[in-house]
Amino acid sequence: MLLKFKKIPAIFYNKYILSIAFFVVWMLFFDQRDVFYVWQQKHQLKELLQKKAYYENEIKMAQSDLNNLQNNPAAIEKFAREKYLMKKPNEDVFVVESDVIHN
Repeated sequence: MLLKFKKIPAIFYNKYILSIAFFVVWMLFFDQRDVFYVWQQKHQLKELLQKKAYYENEIKMAQSDLNNLQNNPAAIEKFAREKYLMKKPNEDVFVVESDVIHN
């Protein structure tokens, strides 16, 4: 009977090695903030930072457009014509929409 236990290396009998192995397995798979949760949170943080940069850029563009509209009467007319399809009296406006995808 003792011969069966001699085949198992002595390192597996060490209580410190067993404790460390149990701790590592617990932290990797069973803890509330396991490796997969942390990876998911880092991925989500990266996406949110990209969205933040995009919206900050959009805010800067909107502020520059607003500043341009407040100070330039020609820009007001251009904005009204492009965005709201406004026109001058006795003028025709043609809207052309293209469904062609350009590479």
